Amino acid sequence: MATLAKQTAIITGASSGIGKAIAHHLAEEGANVVLAARRSEKLKELADEIKSAHNTEVSVVETDVTKKEDVENLVKEAVDQFGHVDIFVNNAGVMLLSFLKNDHVDEWEQMVDVNIKGVLYGIHASLPHMLEREQGHIVNVSSVAGHEVFPSSTVYSATKYAVKALSMGMEKELSRSGVRVTNVSPGAVDTELTDHITDGDVIDMFKDRSMEPLEADDIARAVAYAVTQPSYVNVNEVIVRPMHKK
Repeated sequence: MATLAKQTAIITGASSGIGKAIAHHLAEEGANVVLAARRSEKLKELADEIKSAHNTEVSVVETDVTKKEDVENLVKEAVDQFGHVDIFVNNAGVMLLSFLKNDHVDEWEQMVDVNIKGVLYGIHASLPHMLEREQGHIVNVSSVAGHEVFPSSTVYSATKYAVKALSMGMEKELSRSGVRVTNVSPGAVDTELTDHITDGDVIDMFKDRSMEPLEADDIARAVAYAVTQPSYVNVNEVIVRPMHKK
């Protein structure tokens, strides 16, 4: 039986990596999925994949999470098409690692806009609808970097600590509302995030990895686990790390 049948899930940052994998896994569980990202062509390709693989409905909404109006429209489109939003996955994020001495201020600002403000806009747009229905589930994708800081992650970690703090506050505030909250913190994952790093010092550091990265599916399974629990079970925190090489 499809655990999420008749439910509607919005996934931001769905055009690739973890977001794409989450969309597949939630569709496999029976949810209608609303795919959100800036790259609409990638979303349309993913929508075709999901329709072919799973017996569920798919909607594509081109969305820039740094724009409040875009995220408001995303939720409106989902409600107009499916009647309600049951799951909102705040997955969109950028990991522009750099050393502070190299002063990549524009990249710091981009991470704040996407990783913090984008999550806040997702909460702003989806939470009132869930509170009105007295049910729903918000999943915030943070990072292991939101639990510990490593060289070059200072600003990125600051944004992911913020996501973790938001999740912790929401857990407490919403504990009697019927709305569940899950914070998912992935370790190193094999996605295109690292392709966007421009700091040469960091690129050199990444060449010497002591662990094999996780796959996007590993994180998607964690999200699927959290959202498929009975309504009285609230999985607040999931940390997924790769094993170190022997």
